[in-house]
Amino acid sequence: MPGNPFTDPNWSANLAETLEYWTGRVRSLTTDNAVKASRALVYGVLALMAVATATPLAVILFTRLCQTVLSRVTRTDHGTTVWISYLITGVLFMVLGFIALRRRHATPRQES
Repeated sequence: MPGNPFTDPNWSANLAETLEYWTGRVRSLTTDNAVKASRALVYGVLALMAVATATPLAVILFTRLCQTVLSRVTRTDHGTTVWISYLITGVLFMVLGFIALRRRHATPRQES
């Protein structure tokens, strides 16, 4: 009888291989995907926090750099360089907003 474990000398090895195969398959379908999803969530939140911190600091750095360059180039008082740097920053943001609006696409209407 071929299915009898008492007469099959490779029965324990075959059973161990089958258990190892199915355990690995279940693990790859469940645990590995859960680990990938949790890592993506953690790294995504971490990246979002880094961007949320870096963006205002970059704007402050750009504005301050404009003030320094303008004070050396135009030889005006501090108040004038401040409002000119704010004007430059505002115009830059306005142009970036216009570019973003221009690049957006309207969704085509569905014909019934």
